[in-house]
Amino acid sequence: MKTRKPTTDPTRAVAYIRVSTDEQNLGPAAQLAALEAWAKARGITLVAVEHDLGTSGAAELEKRPGLLAALAALEQHGAGLLVVAKRDRLARDVVLAAMIERLADRVGATVVSAAGEGEGDSPADGLMRRMIDAFAEYERAIIRARTRSALAVKKTRGERTGSVPFGFALAADGVHLIENEAERSIIREIRAMRADGLTLLGIAAALEARGVQTRTGTRWHPQSIARICERAA
Repeated sequence: MKTRKPTTDPTRAVAYIRVSTDEQNLGPAAQLAALEAWAKARGITLVAVEHDLGTSGAAELEKRPGLLAALAALEQHGAGLLVVAKRDRLARDVVLAAMIERLADRVGATVVSAAGEGEGDSPADGLMRRMIDAFAEYERAIIRARTRSALAVKKTRGERTGSVPFGFALAADGVHLIENEAERSIIREIRAMRADGLTLLGIAAALEARGVQTRTGTRWHPQSIARICERAA
């Protein structure tokens, strides 16, 4: 006997936003604006917005808490749609994208793109989605190859190749790190609030209320705060 899918509301959607560390062209704010415009134009209510910031599109599901929260929110809110700004925000891996679609389908939801990529239920639409996923995976491979090549050049020049952690700045020699006192002060505040029992979300809200921004000028995310709290002083 075939199991009946849960009943969901096609006018309710859960939005998912993802930004990797090497992508700056479609940041969280731009994605949210596109998702809100898409929902308004179609009379759809965004019942939840989940984020994975600084996360690769090829990262496994267990390493993407925002995506897992979005999938859970579908069932929690009875939402019929999981929407992303562009198809490659879902994943840059064909198998992973198909897995996410199947998980959404289990709770009666459909994955859609605000950019309108591969919409519809026809075989041609399904093929288009797979092609988009394949090109996203290929693009990711190209980016990785270019990154490895650039890092190799830097190493031959004796330049630093790792990222600069929050609280530090790159010295004039391009190799060593020096302390950034402004950021170190923020780190001390974050750790003090955490020691006082404030939640990660509470710390993010407190920083936002005071107008304290991240290095890139974006809002604080619980994952970033957690990393700061866990990192050795």
